[in-house]
Amino acid sequence: MEYLLSLRWDIVPEAFIKIGSRYFLAASVAFLIFYILFKQNLSYKKIQKRFPKVPDYLREAGYSLITMLIFSVLIMVLNSSPIAEHTTRYKNISDYGWGYYFLAFPMMFILHDFYFYWIHRFMHHKTLFKYIHLVHHRSTNPSPWAAYAFHPLESVMEHGIVVLFYFIMPIHITQLAIFFLFSICYNVYGHLGYELYPAGFHTTKIGRWINTSTNHNQHHQYFTGNYGLYTLVWDRLFNTIRADYDERFVDATTRQQ
Repeated sequence: MEYLLSLRWDIVPEAFIKIGSRYFLAASVAFLIFYILFKQNLSYKKIQKRFPKVPDYLREAGYSLITMLIFSVLIMVLNSSPIAEHTTRYKNISDYGWGYYFLAFPMMFILHDFYFYWIHRFMHHKTLFKYIHLVHHRSTNPSPWAAYAFHPLESVMEHGIVVLFYFIMPIHITQLAIFFLFSICYNVYGHLGYELYPAGFHTTKIGRWINTSTNHNQHHQYFTGNYGLYTLVWDRLFNTIRADYDERFVDATTRQQ
C-alpha cells in the first residue's frame, strides 16, 4: 500500500492526454479522409473491398482507450520512485549531445521493429492467440481505429519496448514523444485498409524491405504470415512473408475506377 501511495498518479492523466492526442489525431484524420469524405471516390482502392461496420469501429476504439490507459499507467510506474532512479532516462540533451540524440532514433526504430516481430509471433502461439491476440484479430478487415485495439495483456507486452528503452539506452523524454508519434502514424497506416505506396514500390531496392498496409492487411485477413511492424526484414529473413503478398500489392495499387 505504501508503494502504491508513493507512485506519481498525477502522471497518468497527463500521459493519457499525450498518448490519446497522438492516437486520435492520426486515426481520426485517416478515418475522415478514407472512410467519410472520400469513401465513395476511393472505395475502389480499398484493399478489402467491403467496409467494417459501426460496431467494429466502436469495438476498436473502445479497446484502444483501454490500451492508452494501460500505457499511461506503465509510464507512471517507470517515472516513479524507486524505479525511476534506475532507468537511463535523462533530462538535459547536453548530457549526451545532439549527435547521440539523433542517432538514438534509428536505434529505437531497429529495436522496436525486432521486438515487435518476435512478440507478435509469440502471441500467435495457439494458447496466447485464443485468449489474448484474438481481440486484435477480431478486426479481420481493420480500420484506422484498430491501431491500439489490444487485449489488456497484449497492451502490456506491446509496451515492453518502452521498458527496454528505459533500461538499455539513454533516453530523453522528447525522443519518446517524437518516436511514438511516428510509430502511431505508421501503425494507423498499417491498419488503414488502403495502400498509400505507389504501384511497383514493393519491388524497389528499398520498398521490398518496407512494411506496407497491404502486407499487414493480409495478416489481419488470414491470421498467418506478415508479422513485421515497420519493415519486412525479419519476415524475409525468417521466411514468414506470405507468398501471395506481391500479387496482392499489385492488385491494390493498379485497380482502375
